[in-house]
Amino acid sequence: MDPTDQSPEEMYSVWALLPEPVRRRLLGLMAGLRAAHGGAVFEPHATVLGAMRLRRSAAIEALRAAAAGLGPYTARVASIGRYGVNILLEPTREVMATSDHCRAHFGYQRPTPYVPHLSLLYGDHLTEEEMAAARKKAGEMDKGIFGLQFEISELALYKTDPKDKSLESWELVELCHLQKK
Repeated sequence: MDPTDQSPEEMYSVWALLPEPVRRRLLGLMAGLRAAHGGAVFEPHATVLGAMRLRRSAAIEALRAAAAGLGPYTARVASIGRYGVNILLEPTREVMATSDHCRAHFGYQRPTPYVPHLSLLYGDHLTEEEMAAARKKAGEMDKGIFGLQFEISELALYKTDPKDKSLESWELVELCHLQKK
């Protein structure tokens, strides 16, 4: 950590970024859901670690150290989530180990058990019935997404202020490519 860093502590998250064909596919699905239900635009990603309060230099250093000890890994879409509007990833050994590895580097204490997922729509503005309708629509819009398998080869650090419901302040801070071991 940079001892001269006097930046304020801000909220950061670690995301697994998707390969381009999967990213484009999800962007289309997300746009369709926003057209029907509203919501903010955000980069498709698999959450590895949720929002953590850190200084910028400490967050970057932790991501770099974590990524240095990881190689690319495989993820597979399992199902539509039951809460929020997301798709769940199979909690394989690789997926869970990646999150645990990053958690150790960040000193992150999970408030809840890790559920690997890809958010499709942030639904704070939706009722439970509207979220259920959005989940149903997601499944109808891209039935072939279940079982989709892809390689994760990039981890990103994003500044993610959970109070910003527009998501306009969210920004990519650092990107790390995972190298084959």
